[in-house]
Amino acid sequence: MSRRTRWNGAALAVVMGGTLAAGCGAPGGDAPQPEATGASLAAAPTCGTAPVTLNAYIETGFPLPKELSTEFSKQYPNVKWNIREDQFAVITQNAPRVLADDPPDLMRLPQVSELVKNNLLKNLDGYAKAFGWDSWPASQLEQMRLAPGGKTRGEGSLYAMGLNFSMTGVFYNKKLADKIGMSSPPTTLAELDDAMAKAKSAGITPIAQFNGGATGGLAFPLQDLMASYGPSGPINDWIYQKPGATIDTPSNVQATQHLEKWIKAGYFWKDINAVDYATMMSRFIKGEGLFSFNGDWESGNLDKQMAGNVGFFLMPPVQQGGKQAAMSAPLTYGISSRAKNADCAAFFLNWVATDPKAREIGVKIGGSHPMGPADAPMPEVAEGTVTASTLDAGAKIAQDNGSMDFIANATGAIYAKSWTPQLQKLVAGQQNPAELLKSVQSDYTSQVGGS
Repeated sequence: MSRRTRWNGAALAVVMGGTLAAGCGAPGGDAPQPEATGASLAAAPTCGTAPVTLNAYIETGFPLPKELSTEFSKQYPNVKWNIREDQFAVITQNAPRVLADDPPDLMRLPQVSELVKNNLLKNLDGYAKAFGWDSWPASQLEQMRLAPGGKTRGEGSLYAMGLNFSMTGVFYNKKLADKIGMSSPPTTLAELDDAMAKAKSAGITPIAQFNGGATGGLAFPLQDLMASYGPSGPINDWIYQKPGATIDTPSNVQATQHLEKWIKAGYFWKDINAVDYATMMSRFIKGEGLFSFNGDWESGNLDKQMAGNVGFFLMPPVQQGGKQAAMSAPLTYGISSRAKNADCAAFFLNWVATDPKAREIGVKIGGSHPMGPADAPMPEVAEGTVTASTLDAGAKIAQDNGSMDFIANATGAIYAKSWTPQLQKLVAGQQNPAELLKSVQSDYTSQVGGS
C-alpha cells in the first residue's frame, strides 16, 4: 500500500534551512573573484550537447548525490562526473582552501557566510530568475541568502541551493522498544527519560550517538533538548547572528544540564568520544542502541537495512501537547565562483528540484522532502516506512512553525572549534553545562566580530 505525501504551500513555506559548519579564513580569499551570475539571463542555461565533465566535491557515506548524478547522466549522456568524497569534518575544515585553490563546479557546503565574504561562492541570483526559483516558497532558500558583505543571513542574494530538505529527530529500534514495553513514541521529555532508564536497566544502550573527530554528534540531542525547554526563535536568532543574540540562556543551560544527566547516567556508549558517524550507524543498525538522534537522510537506508524495525518521532516537548521543533535544512550545495561549468551545475540543481525521477530519488534515497515549487507532485511513499514517518514529521514541524537552523551553523568555525571540543569535554567530565555555553558564546562573539 502506498500514498502520496504532500505539504501544502503554507506548510512548506515555513521550512527554513541549515547545514553544518566550516573553518574560518579563506586562503586566496583576498584576490578578486569572477563576478556573480548577472541579474538577468537571456534564457535558462543548459548543459548543451558537447561533452561536459562536472567536478563535484561531496560528503562520503550518503548515497543521494551519486544516485542523482547517475540518473542525470542517463538523461543527459554528454555529462560525465568527476566526484571527490570526504568526511564532513574534512570538508568543514577544507572548504575555503578547496574553493580557492582547486574549485569544483559543485560542492557540498558547510556554513556559507565566510565563503561569501571571501568571494568563493557564485552569486546565483541570475539563475534563480531564469529558472524561476524566486517563485518557490521564500524560506526554502532563506538560509542560503546573504546580504551584501556576507554578514546578514536570511536575506539578500542567493549563494547556494539544496538537493532536498533534511530534518532531524529520533529514530528508534522497534524490537528493543518492545523489550522495555514502549509501544508508542514518547510524547513528553519525561516519557523519553523513562524509556531510557528502562533500557539501561534492561542492559540496552539507550542512545546510539557519535561524538568523535571534528564533528560532535551530541550537538543533535543538545539542540533538541534546547527546543524542548525553550522556544526555537531565539536559537535561530543566534544562528543568524542577529544583534544581541546569545546561546547562553537559562533554558539552554537547563537543556545542557539534561544532556549531562544522560551522560552521567551512562545512556551513551562509553567510547562515544571515539565514535564517528559511520561507526554510529553501523552499531545502530546492528541493534546496539534504542534511540539515535539523527536526520531523515538515513530514512531510505534504514528502510532497507532494518526494514520494519525502525520508527521515528520528533523530539518531545517538556509539557504534554507543547509545540515541537527540529533542525530542518536544505542539503546545501554551492557553485564555486571559479567553476568551469557553472551553467551546467546550475541546470543540474534545477533538475534535482523539478524532474519527476530526480524528486523520486530525493524521497526514496534521500528520505526527505524535495526542493521546488510548493505544488510540485510528490512521489508515492509506502505506508509504514520510516520515510513516510519522517515526511509526516516534517509536516508537523511546518504546522508548529518549528524549523530551526543547526547550532553548528552559526559561524564558520563554531562547530569544529567550539561545539565539538566543548561537548567532548562535557563527556569527559572536564566541563560543566553553564561554562560550556559561556565558552561557546565567547567564541561566537569573537568569530562574529572578527571572521
